[in-house]
Amino acid sequence: MQNTKKHQHSQKHIKAISNRLSRTIGHLEAVKNMVKRDEDCSKILIQLAAIKAAVNNTAKAVLKEHLAHCIHHTCSKENKQSIEDLNKAIDMFVK
Repeated sequence: MQNTKKHQHSQKHIKAISNRLSRTIGHLEAVKNMVKRDEDCSKILIQLAAIKAAVNNTAKAVLKEHLAHCIHHTCSKENKQSIEDLNKAIDMFVK
């Protein structure tokens, strides 16, 4: 993964995304324990759906920040590469 720092995000945004990811990781660990305890498959699937929604909501928050902050900043400089990079990331996410 290439790390070319073109911009900075606020500490508030970084903390919010980090907190979302921490909660999701904790939820995933809980489901892993459900599997180890051989709990009911339907309950596990419901929890996995919740995790999937949490990941999607986190991605949505990242995308909104990217559109509001990063793309706005680079569009003002007419940087077409940023738009291409965003399109690639969206394509990979929605596969």
